[in-house]
Amino acid sequence: MTRATVPVALGDRSYDIHIGPTVLAEAGALMAPLLRRKHTIIVTDETVAGLHLETLTASLDRAGIGHEAIVLPPGEGTKSVDQLAALLDRIFAIGIERGSTLTALGGGVIGDLVGFAAAIALRGIDFIQIPTTLLAQVDSSVGGKTGINVAAGKNLVGAFHQPRMVLADTTVLDTLPVRELRAGYAEIVKYGAIDDFPFFEWLETHGADLLDGDVAARIHAVKVSCEAKARIVAEDERESGRRALLNFGHTFGHALESATGYGSRLLHGEGVSIGMVMAFDLSARLGLCDGQDAARFARHLGELGLPTGPSSVPGVAWSARDLVGRMATDKKVKDGKLTFILARGIGSAFQTQDVDPADLTAVLEEAIAA
Repeated sequence: MTRATVPVALGDRSYDIHIGPTVLAEAGALMAPLLRRKHTIIVTDETVAGLHLETLTASLDRAGIGHEAIVLPPGEGTKSVDQLAALLDRIFAIGIERGSTLTALGGGVIGDLVGFAAAIALRGIDFIQIPTTLLAQVDSSVGGKTGINVAAGKNLVGAFHQPRMVLADTTVLDTLPVRELRAGYAEIVKYGAIDDFPFFEWLETHGADLLDGDVAARIHAVKVSCEAKARIVAEDERESGRRALLNFGHTFGHALESATGYGSRLLHGEGVSIGMVMAFDLSARLGLCDGQDAARFARHLGELGLPTGPSSVPGVAWSARDLVGRMATDKKVKDGKLTFILARGIGSAFQTQDVDPADLTAVLEEAIAA
């Protein structure tokens, strides 16, 4: 397999995800039919600009598409109110109209920020996602969730705004540090955990190949992950039901990220990795799944170098009480009660609010002490 296309079926807002090793070089030709103006504003960060901006602009030039670029600082801190305001000022200074298109070239931070800017500029303009991290290719670039972080928590301010297209070039993954690849892999394993046990079994065999650079394995994993997310988004675009399963591990993970200040000590995918292990441990404690399933899942993550407990994160004085407090600000709180995605086994996740706080605290304390 050298190329794959995954459709996201949302009526007149449907779009395609193009996956393969030459997608970035072909971006101009792929984008041209969708642009209402033969011009786009590219938003990227300093790291990605140095690696991939020239390839994208050359492709746009070949397609006769005009372009200007805005380069932002890298890192989670860019997903802020201040950076959003500054970005909008720069976009309006360049000049946009309702037919304009923004292009997000970067990882999840850039994709979320640019998507939100597109959602609110002129009350909504088009944008295209070109995710350059594994995590963004299989998760954040697909489905239309956009937003920024605020002091109260991660992604608490945002909007649902679907892209016109997603271009996932698997070649750009070769430029990622192994830690970033592993963080993205956590979101891939998530799809096996929530409703695809055969995919989890495939990952047990081929996950190491994917991380080592096997092109076919990468394309297959990105394709299967995007197909899974596309199915769920088509069924539940605004997360009123089934889409909540995609948050498996995230209630725990976001609390861990918040406690570390959204910095480099804990990447998002690493937080999700630990969070999924905690979700399985809580499920086993409640008698919902076999403890062997929980152990098998954690073992796979650990074998591929992902963190499986808070003790993996250096320099943090963890507190179960503090983490519970941080969970209380999560978007998924309903009627004052925490919502969890738990599992009856690998490949069988479900949503519940029926968790005794004492059991939650016990799982957190055990994880911190491990």
